[in-house]
Amino acid sequence: MPSQSDQGHRNAFTADFLNRLDESGEPDGAHEADAAGPWTIRPVSYRGDIGFALLREWESLEAGDVPYAVFRRRETALLAAAVLPGTGREPLLRLDTEPDGDGFALLTSPALQKTARPARPARPARPPAKEMEMEREMEKQPPSLPAGHLRDFDQSLADALHVAAALVRSPAALARLLEAAGYVALEQVGRILDRRVH
Repeated sequence: MPSQSDQGHRNAFTADFLNRLDESGEPDGAHEADAAGPWTIRPVSYRGDIGFALLREWESLEAGDVPYAVFRRRETALLAAAVLPGTGREPLLRLDTEPDGDGFALLTSPALQKTARPARPARPARPPAKEMEMEREMEKQPPSLPAGHLRDFDQSLADALHVAAALVRSPAALARLLEAAGYVALEQVGRILDRRVH
């Protein structure tokens, strides 16, 4: 479904083509593409005062694009710009709904496992179509090892861990988060990090 900011604006694709495409349904990664940004923050008029609009870098208030969000404080806009790309991704960590002997398993997604997965041994070449089919099947398989266990079913913690994992995987998002923290917090963080690495 086209976003509100995309309606009525110039586009390289015809409206007829986009409408036909929309009728066929969105692919799995549609929300990830919509939330990915990159985002920019612009001052705007907001409820009789100054606010901070969150727009994609190629969007413009002057062109009539509707901001994804508007916030009263710049720090909140920075936080939203930092975490928004992670909200569109498949959860990097999810909580199993049934406990096992150790509690509720915190399962890692295939995307997170890719970064830690050891190299596969060499195998005979297969036709490209067969290779792609096998890769898709591997992606569908549930994670083999949990990242840990929680005593209680705490979905909020699993969601927060997903956001934290997404933040540390994106230097741009992490930079926005640190910028939102401000001088005093960063000064203390710098002191803490300096002591920890010695």
